[in-house]
Amino acid sequence: MSIVLVDAGGTDIGSVRYALQRLGVDAALTADAATIRAADKVILPGCGAAGPGMARLRELGLVELLRSLEQPVLGVSPGMQLLCAHSQEGDVECLGLIPLPVCRFAEQPGLRVPHMGWNGLSIRRQHPLLAGLDDGEQAYFVHSYAVPVGEWTLATADHGGAFSAVIARGNFHGMQFHPEHSATVGAKLLKNFLDL
Repeated sequence: MSIVLVDAGGTDIGSVRYALQRLGVDAALTADAATIRAADKVILPGCGAAGPGMARLRELGLVELLRSLEQPVLGVSPGMQLLCAHSQEGDVECLGLIPLPVCRFAEQPGLRVPHMGWNGLSIRRQHPLLAGLDDGEQAYFVHSYAVPVGEWTLATADHGGAFSAVIARGNFHGMQFHPEHSATVGAKLLKNFLDL
């Protein structure tokens, strides 16, 4: 099975790669369209802010390629946000694969933004990506922008209100938290993605 990490210039690529290596998978880091198209599974890791992330994908000529993929694709943290329709962060059009917006957390008294730290996951609907996950298990988040709960939300977390922690539409999947920093839960969910 071939797994590729899309080299979108993010800072999380190394840690995602190490998390996969702990699962016995050596994922190639690539921006080569043919290699991505031929892979069994594709992971779009965190790539900083939405604007520079989309600019990098356009510069590499990968936007239409990513939109056309039929194998399982996983967006991680900011990579998940790039799968969505539009981000308030930089007012940028994203890949549009999951028609949900990405919005900044609303300022509220006592609400820290960015949302940083461990938070419990609430399962909204069953999906193979969540196999073996129990309601309330903890994942590690670092983000100021979030995807609201919608039709494609599989699991939520709460920070001043519920937001999408895991989403899926067809072969496209996203995790807002950092599975590579989420201990057993993160390893379990990455393994579930590899098993799709």
